[in-house]
Amino acid sequence: MKRILLTSCFCLGLATSDLAAESGTFISTGTLLSEMTDLALLAQWPEPAYRTVQFSSYDRRSSSSEAPAWFSNADGFGREPIPGFLKVLREPKEGQNGLYLVAEVNGPGALVRGWSAAMGGVMRVTIDPVDGDDDTGLIWKDDAYQFLARRSAHFLRQAGLEFDAGDAFVQTDADYLPIPFGRGLRITWEGKLNELHFYQIQVRLYPEGTRVQSFDPKNLAQFEKELRAAAAGLTRPNSGTQAAPVEFQAAIQPTANWTWAPEKMGPASIRELKVRVQAEDLDQALRGCLLRIAFDGSQRPQVEAPLGDFFASGPGVNPFSSLPFDVEPDGTFICRFVMPFEKSLRLEVVNHTKAPVNLEGSVQLGPWTWNERSLYFRAKWRADHDLAAAPASMDLPYVLTIGKGTFVGCAAMIMNPSGVPTAGGNWWGEGDEKFLVDGELVPSTFGTGSEDYFNYSWSRCDLFDHPYCGQPLDSGPDTAGYVSNHRFQVMDAIPFERSFAGLMELWTHRPTPGLSYARIAYHYARPGAVDDHRGLVPSDLRIVPIPFREFEAAGGASGATFHASDKLNVKATAGLVETIPLPLATQLKVVQWHAEKGARLTLQLPIEKSGQVAIHPVMVHQPKGAVVRFLLGGKPLTHGDRQEAVSLQTAHATRVLNLNFHRIEATPGTKEFVVECLEPGLVGFDYVWVK
Repeated sequence: MKRILLTSCFCLGLATSDLAAESGTFISTGTLLSEMTDLALLAQWPEPAYRTVQFSSYDRRSSSSEAPAWFSNADGFGREPIPGFLKVLREPKEGQNGLYLVAEVNGPGALVRGWSAAMGGVMRVTIDPVDGDDDTGLIWKDDAYQFLARRSAHFLRQAGLEFDAGDAFVQTDADYLPIPFGRGLRITWEGKLNELHFYQIQVRLYPEGTRVQSFDPKNLAQFEKELRAAAAGLTRPNSGTQAAPVEFQAAIQPTANWTWAPEKMGPASIRELKVRVQAEDLDQALRGCLLRIAFDGSQRPQVEAPLGDFFASGPGVNPFSSLPFDVEPDGTFICRFVMPFEKSLRLEVVNHTKAPVNLEGSVQLGPWTWNERSLYFRAKWRADHDLAAAPASMDLPYVLTIGKGTFVGCAAMIMNPSGVPTAGGNWWGEGDEKFLVDGELVPSTFGTGSEDYFNYSWSRCDLFDHPYCGQPLDSGPDTAGYVSNHRFQVMDAIPFERSFAGLMELWTHRPTPGLSYARIAYHYARPGAVDDHRGLVPSDLRIVPIPFREFEAAGGASGATFHASDKLNVKATAGLVETIPLPLATQLKVVQWHAEKGARLTLQLPIEKSGQVAIHPVMVHQPKGAVVRFLLGGKPLTHGDRQEAVSLQTAHATRVLNLNFHRIEATPGTKEFVVECLEPGLVGFDYVWVK
């Protein structure tokens, strides 16, 4: 399939090769580094008109949407029925690993993203190979994961460039250092098929005739200026214009709308949109106020999304920083996606909540030359509530567009009502992304898991943000509750000539009824494009509450016993102890202790069996959280590198999280489970599970 795809891409490229040659376009490591921070380039049809394809370890049994194996999931765990590569170059023999073809391109292009989850083995990367000789043009022969997810540090060190690039290139388990090639790319892997080998590689395919200076690790220092500029621009982004912002302020009553539509504005472009909302119930206001942006008088707004979710972080205020979006702790939302228009602009906010909302912000405009390459920015949000989620359950559409444009990313906002406390059991994102370009029936981008698409791995529950990706919300335990993920495709944007369909499999570890899955897709398109957006109504704009959840002894908690904290005869030597409602908690309430330094909270915890016991308190982490330590039968519990202290503090969000202590030896009976306060604050107890 990949070979057929690449052949068709090159045929499309031949039609534009003369244009590429005549335009004098020149691609190098330096030009690609400059593209990493230039959001204005996304707002116009690319020149040269590249295609983007993905090589990945997806399950090769997934050949057709109507075939029995469409949702197959053997995509890098090892021992898959069909090796997840383009070709088997050498079968494994006794004492010798197999050799596999990972990627092969004939013609000019650039590798713009690599991702992996613990892929071992040896990866060989050759650019501009000669007659299949893997040694000619060899730039890498080493650990596969290090190339896919950490290559920038190796190449910078090899070039003698010692500066802190921060998270500019390495973003969780992905690396974005671009590697251009003039005549071709060949990647092989030597390793054991029965071991982990998850991988994704994004490659741009340029038209034949495009002039490309191939990547050379020995000469990377000549692009030091561009490397430093990319690192600075990605980690400290700005709008790219010095124009004074136009400020606005409005009080919007329930069912009312506010509109900003200045006259005689075009051609121009929005370079920065900044908003802040004040309301009695801020979370509901951010979901219940509908943002619409229409360019050049369009009756169907090109942007339609809940005000908060438009900024890829919802529900509520969940701070993060990225290249196109920022959400600040004070509730200021910033968008830097460039939005050009030819004649006019209309920005509208409709209040579908039951309370008044105060809105303030600004629009920063910049110049734009409108021509046949200019694209409208489009962002459409949708939500499916009360889904019957299960393993291999369905393909959820993110966007379907008919026309010419470029897909540049998406965000997902999940309410996962699982009662399993661990990611092994409550994970919602086992499903793959499937992107179909220009009428494809088999996706040219076929992923290996939702978290892999969002640049992380192993259903992590920690919060993180990077220039192109982030997880600003995960209320817990582990991956249950509210979760928000996003990824912005800048270097790996996907241009399409006729159509684009973006789908994501919904695949949970266990049957999970009542799951809510909201998402937003960001793309650009030429005037006249048609999409499948229904148009949002007030009933769509609601935050689905986390329901009361029964404890489930499954996944990583298989065989565990559960104890609600308010059933454990709780007593404290000092400080108020109360049971309070908490919508994020598993059973919607917690025992909260106003802890004083040196004071102790004691619970009576049943232990059913003798031997090695794992104690897992599920605790509230919050901005005013205390620092504590835990003891069972007088013995301190430790975590990590044998540490005793546990901080229940967070910078912003309230979360309900597992504490994972080292196992201890215990005997049956009711034991004193003690929380000792080391630094004063709040201690919120959801429940304890014992295994």
